[in-house]
Amino acid sequence: MVELDQVKFELPAAAEMLAKLGESLDVAGIENKLEDMNVKVEVEGFWDNVEQAQKLLKEKKGLENKLEHFRSLQQELSDIELLIDMAEEEDDAAAAGDIKKSFEAFKEEAEALRLITLLNEEYDGNNAIVSIHPGSGGLDAQDWAEMLLRMYTRWAEKKGYRVRILDFQRDTEGGIKSATLLVEGENAYGYLKTEKGVHRLVRISPFDTAKKRHTSFASLDVTPELDDAVEVEINPEDLRIDTYRSSGAGGQHVNKTDSAIRITHLPTNIVVSCQNERSQHQNKEYAMRMLAAKLYELAKQEHKDKIDELKGDFGQITWGNQIRSYVFHPYTMVKDHRTGAEVGNVQAVMDGDLDYFINASLDARKKNGY
Repeated sequence: MVELDQVKFELPAAAEMLAKLGESLDVAGIENKLEDMNVKVEVEGFWDNVEQAQKLLKEKKGLENKLEHFRSLQQELSDIELLIDMAEEEDDAAAAGDIKKSFEAFKEEAEALRLITLLNEEYDGNNAIVSIHPGSGGLDAQDWAEMLLRMYTRWAEKKGYRVRILDFQRDTEGGIKSATLLVEGENAYGYLKTEKGVHRLVRISPFDTAKKRHTSFASLDVTPELDDAVEVEINPEDLRIDTYRSSGAGGQHVNKTDSAIRITHLPTNIVVSCQNERSQHQNKEYAMRMLAAKLYELAKQEHKDKIDELKGDFGQITWGNQIRSYVFHPYTMVKDHRTGAEVGNVQAVMDGDLDYFINASLDARKKNGY
């Protein structure tokens, strides 16, 4: 049947791709690990250590999801092959359209699972702490930072992730001075780590009465949320702790006491803030966790064995190495300067359609071996 010739032509490659996907996932290894986990769950006293039990169950759920996804793809491909045979036997041209749609859906799902196999670094499966700061560009940059906040919130919601505002500093004139989010969900850090860097905006400024074109910058910092099992030693003498009144992302969140916390790590000039929790103590506790995550990541990048070895101003943003440009005028385009990935639909990207860029970055990281 002519209508299905293209699908039949692609089937062998699809089957080979699925086989390689199974090898990358190590399906047999996952099955064996799940068997061991099931034994541990049934052991008396499993819940004596609640934190450890929850961690194991979270890992178990992740492995089960991967295995279920792979088995589902195997079944879908088998069903497509069977439907093609039936359609040809019955010369059912009407079924060809549905089969094509099913095959396209199969390829999309297989690509999604393939990308998950690229998330194999230590903390890829963790929640992500995302900090957004405006750079040069004045009011335009502050507005651009708020646009990025909306963009990443939309992306997270589309992925089914939960977003919590940890810190939000609005400027009185417009836009934001800074914002920190906790994106909760499986592989949140694995995906969002590719977005870390400087983002550049080119547009006609809504704040310029002469309607001139302006270039603005904002930075995105992404670190994994670490669990208590990761110990990071921070010298209390290296910290400056300030309290201030929470501004909140909305009127209902504004506190009337100085419960918000800002912590500066003096040797590196790294600053973290938290105002989301109900008490100063809780805000300080979570701010320390955020700082620990940033310092841990920085120590790994700088190849330092101890946090105390980190010196220098790591809190500054370098504007010459933007990772992506968003052009609203004189034409519309979003281009990633690392991968060359480019799209013309700026509005779709600003509404959270970021997977194209994230996927390209993950592929590039694998290709380049980092």
